[in-house]
Amino acid sequence: MSSQEPGPAPFDRIGARYDESWSDRGPQREAVAWLATRLPAGGRVLDLGCGSGDPTARDLSEAGAEVVGVDESAVMLDLARANVPRATFHQRDLRALDDLGEFDAVTAFFSLLMLPKASIAEVLADLRTRLRGPRLLVLGMVRGDFDAYPLEFLDVPVAVTAYPDDELSAVVYAAGFRVLELREVEAEAGERPEVHQYLYATAG
Repeated sequence: MSSQEPGPAPFDRIGARYDESWSDRGPQREAVAWLATRLPAGGRVLDLGCGSGDPTARDLSEAGAEVVGVDESAVMLDLARANVPRATFHQRDLRALDDLGEFDAVTAFFSLLMLPKASIAEVLADLRTRLRGPRLLVLGMVRGDFDAYPLEFLDVPVAVTAYPDDELSAVVYAAGFRVLELREVEAEAGERPEVHQYLYATAG
């Protein structure tokens, strides 16, 4: 995860409670499985905002991918390294990926929503330049219409961004991707019901 606020990462305070807050990771794992079947053997995948590594980095690593995870939170990265020892993890801002090289695919499940809209557009455009081969992108977002809106998640102050479906597709398209599908799933995270968006795309 990445934070819009300076200072200690909010997810240092949330830690393992993040994974415990989800009632169903099935749709996320379905998106990861879709990606895994389209990767070349040993394909390189960037897990942007990797959190604890579970389930995305774990599932991709078990499928034979070379996984590189990035997260702002040192606490989450410690969990990820324990959960997925075969993957590589780096602590950094999601907007600072300069030395990580190229990838066959990128996943970003509920991490870009921690950035303001201007930064999301910039990150997506940068990700496109880093893709090779099948050039795949899978995003997880929460449906809404706000930019850096302050709220509390698991009793920790955060600021989150959300798009309506058409705007999310337009932002991804403007960054140079072709949207293949956008799926919606009703879910609960923490104490709030949400509609999760799973967007599947390839670089155009």
